[in-house]
Amino acid sequence: MKRGTAVRSAVLWMSAVGLLGACGGQPEQPPASSETVTTTQSLVSPPATLSGGFMNYLGTLSVGGAVASNTGTTAAYEGFKLTVAAHTQVALEVTHLGTGVGVDTGLFVYGPKDANGSYGTRILFQDDDSGYGELSKIPLATLDDAGEYLVVVGWSNGLGKQYRLQAQCVGGACVSNPAPASVSTPVTLAQFPIEPNLQSLLDTGNAYREDMFSFLDRYDFAWPYSTPASLDAAAAAVLAKSEYRGYRSDPAPGTYTYAAFQSRMYLQFQSLHPAILAAYGDSGEDVQVKSYFREFSTGPNGDNWRTLNVILFPVSRHVIVYEQTAHEI
Repeated sequence: MKRGTAVRSAVLWMSAVGLLGACGGQPEQPPASSETVTTTQSLVSPPATLSGGFMNYLGTLSVGGAVASNTGTTAAYEGFKLTVAAHTQVALEVTHLGTGVGVDTGLFVYGPKDANGSYGTRILFQDDDSGYGELSKIPLATLDDAGEYLVVVGWSNGLGKQYRLQAQCVGGACVSNPAPASVSTPVTLAQFPIEPNLQSLLDTGNAYREDMFSFLDRYDFAWPYSTPASLDAAAAAVLAKSEYRGYRSDPAPGTYTYAAFQSRMYLQFQSLHPAILAAYGDSGEDVQVKSYFREFSTGPNGDNWRTLNVILFPVSRHVIVYEQTAHEI
């Protein structure tokens, strides 16, 4: 959506939904010459709550399939249950095919559902208008835990038109008969926010000393192969980013087990070590770390020391980048 006034209040409702096959849905029909399509594009905000009647009328979206529904005539939200195995990777999209002209959507993912039937309040993935026109698309959603997730479609302009939501398998457990990766298969990274508890621990560590500061970033990568990605491929993808170009000249980067990596972290940040593993690791996963070092001076009493640590979770398909810095004061 073009930036404008967000939808601050919307009626949560569920219309009857039609289930389509993965290739189903009618092509979008252009308006007749006499029809005028008037839309007001605005940012589609997340739903204020997932409670109420909305929770009682959920359709089902399957990996490799699609669903269709109608926006009705008011701004609103609809939700669809998506049940997956652990480490499933999907692309979610409100498609141009099967969606009416001028429809303006937002897309949100919650879950998995807990024993109390709640999907929680945290949005795992969201998108406004990365798809066709003002439609929404999440190219990669890595769902670590098995279970039932809630995919919510919202719209700011109820035009009484059809929309089509599809879920496509792009990696992980949903791939049937995966082939092994070649030795040259690259890792393509997509960045996502880190977990809130990790951000809190990072902020606490960064407040400890003014001459030491650390950064933590999360990347996921789609991986539809039977053999795991290599640490070297993950590190190459990180170093390809311009913000890390200063580490490319390290002649002898070190490789460590995750257990050995903890002692290489500054003391005030070591609480991140078990928290990172708990957030992104799978039981028994062989987590590996590759570390790069650089030092430089910005003038008298201006020495800087920096370490870039690329942490690969090969089963859960995450790459965590932990960079720690220190400088003279």
